Order: sequence, then structure tokens, then C-alpha cells
Amino acid sequence: MAEEQSTKKKKKTKVEEEEMSFLDHLEVLRWHLIRAFASVFIFSILAFINKDIIFDKIIMSPKLPGFWTNRMFGKLADLTGADSLRINTSELKLISISMSGQFMTHIWTSIIAGLIIAAPYVIWEFWRFIKPALYDTERQHSIGAVFYMTFLFLTGILFGYYLIVPLSVHFLGSYSISVEVANQINILSYISTVTSITLASGVIFELPVFVYFLSKVGILTPEMMKKYRRHAYVILLILSAIITPPDVFSQIMVCLPLVFLYEVGIVISRRVQKKAKEAMDAI
Repeated sequence: MAEEQSTKKKKKTKVEEEEMSFLDHLEVLRWHLIRAFASVFIFSILAFINKDIIFDKIIMSPKLPGFWTNRMFGKLADLTGADSLRINTSELKLISISMSGQFMTHIWTSIIAGLIIAAPYVIWEFWRFIKPALYDTERQHSIGAVFYMTFLFLTGILFGYYLIVPLSVHFLGSYSISVEVANQINILSYISTVTSITLASGVIFELPVFVYFLSKVGILTPEMMKKYRRHAYVILLILSAIITPPDVFSQIMVCLPLVFLYEVGIVISRRVQKKAKEAMDAI
């Protein structure tokens, strides 16, 4: 009887330790999330204060004729003689249709800007949380993963901002179903388009990272990616056609980096599969 009680006490103590361990992990995660959100909050405040830079120098620039991308397309049109390559030759006028429209736009845009600026730190905090659960070799690789995730995200942001956004603004801002209908673009709609495209580009450029982890758990294989390569190319081409003006050159310019990322994903998946096979053979 005494042995049974002792066994029950030991089991109870073990369960309590496991629960405390789980709660400790939640506490650690909470502080990582707090620091991540704090960084976003701080950068959002800085973006809110520096609204002239955020709006006039960054967000409003892609619709101006003097924007770098628009000028480059103009030079390309001069060289090739294809006037269809000229984009945003006239400035797009924006309007605000609600009393609090500009103020709310200011707040939400500052939050998104804070999220983009704080992204490297947020990724680093995520790595710090999972770091204790990794082996030494995995920690070394994960440090590289943090760098690549940050690099790919920021590269995607720049790609979306300097290429996809000007093309989309030109196409959507100048598209007309009838001469009787004038485009009066709401500022909230314009900024929503710019920010959503930019963030989406940053996420899409994380494709190699997603492929790595999906291959790691066995969901993706290089054979599967090769098998459905044509389907993926068609989807990428359709996506490029949607977000660019109706000319082949612009569609190819947007589609090529996406195809390149897909091919890089195949190489990454093959390397993951090779290492997994070597590890199995070593056992």
C-alpha cells in the first residue's frame, strides 16, 4: 500500500514537472512575442512620426513619372520603339472620401511599415525561441536559415516595390471599361494595393525556405516538384499576367524570378533528400 502511494506521488510529481516545463516554454514564448511586438510597435511609431518619408518618398513614388522604374521603362521604350513599355507617364491623382480616411490610412500604413522594418528582428526572436531545442549542428544551420529568411524577405520586398508595384499601379490606375467612367482612386485603395503587393512579394520570395522545411518533413520531394513543374510554370505565368500590364515583356520580367525561385526550391529539396538518405545509411 505504501509502495502504491509512493508510486502515485512520483507519477504526480513527474506530471507536475512536465506541466511546469510546458508552462515555462509558454512563458519563454510569451516574452519572445512581447519583444517582437514591441519592436514592431516602436518602428511603427517611428514610421508614424516620419510620415513625410513614408508617404511622399516611398509609398507615393511608384505612381510618379520620375520614379526609377518608370524612367527605366521609358528608356527601354526609347531603345526598342515599343511605346507600350512606357508606364505611369502621367501622375495618378488620389482622393480621400471619408473624414477619418487619411488618419486611419496613416495609422495602418505605419503599422505595416513597422512590421517590414522589424522583420529581421522578429525572425531572429523566432530563432532564439527554437534554438534551445536544436542540436549543435542544427543550430549552425539555423543561423544560416535566419540570414536567408531575412535576405529573401527583404529581396522580395524590393522586387515587389520596384517592379510589381509600378506595373500594377500603371495597369490598374489606367484601366478603363468606358470613356464615360473616370478613375478617381481612393487613397486607401492605392495604399492597400502597394502594401499588399509588397508584403506578398516578400512572402513569395520565402519559397525556398518553405520548400526546405516541407522537404525536411517529407511533404515535398524533388520528384514531385519536377513532375508538376509545368503546372507550376502555368500558375506563375497567370499570376504574372494578372499583376502586370498586358504586354509579354512585363509578364516575363515578373515571371522569371518566380521560376528561378521554383528551380532553386527543387535543388534545395534534392539536397535535403540526399542528406536524409545519408543519415539513414549511417544508422
